[in-house]
Amino acid sequence: MVCRLHKALYGFRQAPRACRILYSMALAHLLQGIQCLVSGKCVMREVIVTSFVLACEVTKVICALILLAKEGSLGRLCREWTLVGSLTASGLPAAIYALQNSLLQISYRNLDSLTFSILNQTKLFFTALFTYLILRQKQSVQQIGALVLLIIAAVFLSIGEGSGKGSSGNNPDQILFQGIIPVLIASVLSGLASSLCQWAVQVKKHTSYLMTIEMSVVGSLCLLASMYKSPDGEAIRKHGFFYGWTAFTLIPVIFNAVGGILVGLVTAHAGGVRKGFVIVSALLVTALLQFVFDGKPPSFYCLLALPLVISSISIYQKYPYKAKKKEA
Repeated sequence: MVCRLHKALYGFRQAPRACRILYSMALAHLLQGIQCLVSGKCVMREVIVTSFVLACEVTKVICALILLAKEGSLGRLCREWTLVGSLTASGLPAAIYALQNSLLQISYRNLDSLTFSILNQTKLFFTALFTYLILRQKQSVQQIGALVLLIIAAVFLSIGEGSGKGSSGNNPDQILFQGIIPVLIASVLSGLASSLCQWAVQVKKHTSYLMTIEMSVVGSLCLLASMYKSPDGEAIRKHGFFYGWTAFTLIPVIFNAVGGILVGLVTAHAGGVRKGFVIVSALLVTALLQFVFDGKPPSFYCLLALPLVISSISIYQKYPYKAKKKEA
């Protein structure tokens, strides 16, 4: 599978930039959509979440190393690699993502699904904001409108997925300080980390494969450190790392690794904002696959989101920002 991926990516790099963007986004849409469906079918409830995530990160590193070796740049990158450069390019975004995920977990327990969904989608705006502040990439008025449409679509999809979760029933102070504030901070951090990744790849010329390896290593170290006191760590010590695993569990692990590499390519060639389009669109792909393979029809919210996602992608691609010509 890795060899086939290498051939596909080699052809991808030879294509014009516009084609590379569309190609990477289409593949990432498909892989992430399939990944959600396959995970639900192949991962048993008994599987310890931390063990599954660690396996995905290790597999991602192995795939990226093989791809670097096949393109002949592994030796050069090893000679040029420095700890300071690695921490600057990948360490900071990885640490930010780890903090963001913790804040989201805290917030989700203290907010109803509607409030959480709306506030969580503000990360798309913060991504656009930090992309401008760090990379000076401006958005046209039409592109800003497309982002608004995408946020609305993401809220619809999130409500459809989490419609069973009602009001949190917490007091107002707890909702504010343990719900609203954490998710807003997480959205800011998500936008910052995504823009830093784009900066590292496009400005510092850090290859997307190397970014994948470094961020996976840092993320894995954070997970290993959290296992010291976490319930998952205790469960692994008691039952073993592969508790609940079957041969089929390896399938979503591989899909997750390949999907992660493709999302890295989207960030490298298309930018962090377009990565947001990939994530939202992947939910629609999952809904379609569920209908094809399980006969489960898309929800009403999914049907509402579909034209919004299509329209937002079309508008964002069609109306890029154009600098005004200076008068002579």
